[in-house]
Amino acid sequence: MSDRLPPREYYATLPNHLAGAGILLRRPGGRVLLVQPDYNDDATWEILGGALDHGEYPWQAAAREVKEEIGHDLAPGRLLVVDIVPAQPDGRPPLINFLFDGGELPDDVAERLRPADDELKGLAWCTREQWHQRLAPHLARRVDAGVAAADSGITAYLQYGWPPEAGHH
Repeated sequence: MSDRLPPREYYATLPNHLAGAGILLRRPGGRVLLVQPDYNDDATWEILGGALDHGEYPWQAAAREVKEEIGHDLAPGRLLVVDIVPAQPDGRPPLINFLFDGGELPDDVAERLRPADDELKGLAWCTREQWHQRLAPHLARRVDAGVAAADSGITAYLQYGWPPEAGHH
């Protein structure tokens, strides 16, 4: 008699992870678009994007989130970053996040972007110094890696915003 579990029971024993997708939108001069969700406190800013819906692929989620959040039809470009975020003290399970290239928008297009969703209070085009002030540290590191990946043609793999060779856990 086998001690192996039937597939459905075995899968139920595996850890659950959330999946998210974001877009790195840039403009000339190196500024990056950040959004301020309405459902968080005033100090919290995020990368444009959100959680995958059931059965949705990351690329689809990134395109959907851009349309929902800023009303812009945009086909995401190549994958810039995969970032694995561990479970958080507030009970949030681990997250696998995919960050896609949204390209560099001309200044006239970038200036016209506005929140298109009640979930957003605002948006801002931020310098590196500003995104390090406004984002959680692991998100700021993800944006740094995304900008470097966009500029170099690589795809970065991160663990809580750090490359694994950095030795952070």
